[in-house]
Amino acid sequence: MNQPTSAPGFLARLRGRLKLPALFAGGRVDEALLEQLETQLLSADVGVEATARIIVDLRRQAERITDGDALRAALKASLVAILQPAAQPLVLPKDTKPFVLLVLGVNGVGKTTTLGKLAQRFRSQGRSVMLAAADTFRAAAVEQLQVWGERNAVPVIAQGPGADPAAVAHDAYAAAKARGSEVLLVDTAGRLHNRENLMQELKKIVRVLGKLDPTAPQERLLVLDAGTGQNALRQIEEFHAAVGVTGLVLTKLDGSAKGGILVAAAERFRIPVRFIGTGESGGDLEEFDAEAYATALAGL
Repeated sequence: MNQPTSAPGFLARLRGRLKLPALFAGGRVDEALLEQLETQLLSADVGVEATARIIVDLRRQAERITDGDALRAALKASLVAILQPAAQPLVLPKDTKPFVLLVLGVNGVGKTTTLGKLAQRFRSQGRSVMLAAADTFRAAAVEQLQVWGERNAVPVIAQGPGADPAAVAHDAYAAAKARGSEVLLVDTAGRLHNRENLMQELKKIVRVLGKLDPTAPQERLLVLDAGTGQNALRQIEEFHAAVGVTGLVLTKLDGSAKGGILVAAAERFRIPVRFIGTGESGGDLEEFDAEAYATALAGL
């Protein structure tokens, strides 16, 4: 099931975000170089906490770092140390049917597309899947989900615009249970993390599902846009406080985002990073590979 983050185009783009070769002309690591590197890491959205940890680690090794390759190798090791604990693939238990995966996130991060990609992924593994269109505020979301459903021969449970999202989730669970579906993927409306009424609605969906199965939803997957930068940390904080996020997906890494936000998130929250999105097609959803990601960020 593990698919390393090794797409050449993605790695090449990520390598270009940190201009490390220009920082090190040989000789030794000094405070001036570390200050430049600190600036580079912060500008790449690595975050204050993770950057401080990396700089302390590199300062400790300064005497052994004598060229650019050694600097990049040391930087990679520091990045892996932060990212590896978060690199936990999503594992579906055999005794839970349906396994309910709730997709969360603010407007425009790619929730519905991610959900469609997940449907394709699970179907390719031979699993029976059902989709729930609980984003009832955006008519296009239902249509988009139905397209993914048709493409992957997956049934979609939906109601009319303005329907109660929790009622949609309830009906979808009942249908998935009756049909013996292994996985139920629930789409939700994009909501700003600081909109209390919408967050309460999300809590209602979780409560309704929990009444049907005390362990549901088993996965509460927060989708983040890589271009959001440090605001992604606030999103994680608010969604996690509301419903208990169990996994992260970072999307739109095919754009201009520097990619360091995953390091910041791993350092601060320790929430598993399940997948990264590197494009729009169904296959552009890959399990997160800390080693490959750190390799690219370090410019190796």
